Amino acid sequence: MRVLCVAEKPSIAKSVASTLGGGRVIDRSTGSKYIKNYDFTYNFPLWGETEVTMTSVVGHITTVDFVDRYKSWQGCSPGELFHAQIITSVDDDKRAVASNIRNESRSAQMLIIWTDCDREGEHIGLEVVNIATQSNRNLIVKRAMFNNIEPQHIRNAANSLRELDRRLSDAVEARIEIDLRLGAAFTRYQTLNLGALVDPVSRPVISYGSCQFPTLGFIVDRFKRVQNFRTEEFWYLELFVRQEGIDVGFSWGRNRLFDRLVCTLIYENCLESGENQARVVAMEDKQTSKWRPLPLTTVELQRRGSLFLGMSAKKVMDIAEKLYTKGFISYPRTETDQFAENIDLRGLIQKQTTDARWGSFANSLLCDNKFQNPRRGRHDDHAHPPIHPVIHATSEASLSFDDLKVYELVTRHFLACCSDDAKGASTEATLDWAGEYFHASGLRVMERNYLDVYIYDRWSSSRPLPNFAKNEIITLREANLKEGKTTAPRYLTEPGLIRLMEANGIGTDATMAEHIEKILSRQYAVKVPVGAVGRFLEPLPFHAPEKSNFDASSRGQGSTRGRGRGASRRGGGGGRGPESRGTNSRGTSDGDGQKELIPTALGYALVEGYDAIGFDKSLTKPLLRKDLEIMMSDICVGRRTKQEVVRESIEMYEAVFNRTSSQFSLLQAACKRYVQR
Repeated sequence: MRVLCVAEKPSIAKSVASTLGGGRVIDRSTGSKYIKNYDFTYNFPLWGETEVTMTSVVGHITTVDFVDRYKSWQGCSPGELFHAQIITSVDDDKRAVASNIRNESRSAQMLIIWTDCDREGEHIGLEVVNIATQSNRNLIVKRAMFNNIEPQHIRNAANSLRELDRRLSDAVEARIEIDLRLGAAFTRYQTLNLGALVDPVSRPVISYGSCQFPTLGFIVDRFKRVQNFRTEEFWYLELFVRQEGIDVGFSWGRNRLFDRLVCTLIYENCLESGENQARVVAMEDKQTSKWRPLPLTTVELQRRGSLFLGMSAKKVMDIAEKLYTKGFISYPRTETDQFAENIDLRGLIQKQTTDARWGSFANSLLCDNKFQNPRRGRHDDHAHPPIHPVIHATSEASLSFDDLKVYELVTRHFLACCSDDAKGASTEATLDWAGEYFHASGLRVMERNYLDVYIYDRWSSSRPLPNFAKNEIITLREANLKEGKTTAPRYLTEPGLIRLMEANGIGTDATMAEHIEKILSRQYAVKVPVGAVGRFLEPLPFHAPEKSNFDASSRGQGSTRGRGRGASRRGGGGGRGPESRGTNSRGTSDGDGQKELIPTALGYALVEGYDAIGFDKSLTKPLLRKDLEIMMSDICVGRRTKQEVVRESIEMYEAVFNRTSSQFSLLQAACKRYVQR
């Protein structure tokens, strides 16, 4: 028997071939400069000693587009694209990849798919199958399930093959078609009708994406809240006592009042009734804990990487992909926040015991009986474990400074999961001053536990409270009526935006960072340093200093790549190398994870215009896309078919498009108001 194995990336193909071939591998060139074929023998349990050729693709091989009649922007009305004929064909820059698969399939009896174990990977696997069976209809097709390239894990995957799940592939096909149709229809309509208003000279492409617009909507909504915020004055009471030589401040149980007269009357009543004494009505001591983190998911890696490391979420994911392909961490695209019972956590910890930074902590988990089973979250995608280190990465490894920082976050997070919660003792005292209650608390951290390795969390002891006895009468040192002012909320940062996207079902764990990059690269929003956006006299949108950088020459060519679907399509671009998933846009830069996200005039105008139309489910709100993501999940579990979801979704978005067309003057008015100045 001869077996053809196909991986999703050249680096994975090389690593798997090296492991299964035991170092006895012969490599051959192909028609693609990125791809090699690796020949070796492997002893499969069911077939014995077998000749194997390992090769790869470079992400997706095929593309979906309209037939020629509909590719010209002047050849049809944008609304026709909802029902226009589409075709699937091999990408021009992937023809050599497809040819290699066809050639190697002719002499093979079995095809094993080694793509990433997610929806996109399943769809890429089916693309490979369709191309391979053009040359050999009798191929037996199997799929290897793996989430890291540790040698034993790879051998286990080769020895326990499964079937491809066509339902996962169907969900991807449905999303690609839906995003192509509505993205192209709205993009063409917006560009043809708004481009001249935005910039009469360049007439930029004003693109639409069903995930990008709700993401932009979150940014605009927060911007409006901040800009429209009006400061209010409030008043509150505070007490100070001195006990055992310790000064203690007590906060008011009512917190604050916005009526000065009422607060003043309460204060005067307390002065008259209680004089300068208060009674201790409660003194409570209790044990408290600060929970260690849940096992790491993709969304949390993006959010924490942006928050703790100051990187964009896109950069964090790019680095995580690199660490995975080099074998340092497990597969970084997972929704699972619970470890399976059969995973060797102690073995993974043992590999970290030699590190100068956290080695002693790892040793204490194993040798001092400090190991704890990680907490179990509520999510399990039944495909991949939580993100964790696979091998130890030393400073001498072929990794950049930023690569090592992301690896450090993953490793410290994993070790923290296997430790115990931080533990302490809290004390709370309650005073009654003439019927008004006041509270003070203190904390003493007794066991730091996971905090010793998880340097990103803070939990420290406060000044201890003195001993108060219940019903004790104590003399007040101060009793004040204070005045304060409310403060505006902060503009969104990338970690906050990711949390909103996750809560509202915008994008998947693997595509959220891509969607944020899209609205930045299209200059619907920008990142600015904290505090750089001043208060305006009126709630007007921030103006980006740069003009749009869209290539208007593409209009009329009908190209739809990247509009509404490219962010979640792997390997869609050519000429950037086999491992590329895109580069940072000029809207982001290194170390910008904590910058604030501000809409540009164009981004603000688009959201205002669509909101003015008054949809039940606006394009700038998350409900439409959330419904679509639910339908994708229904395909994956067999509750709906691909055809049903495509039909329902197209009908839903076509109705929105028709209403937009009938009230497009509202979008034009918004652009004239905010963009034309």
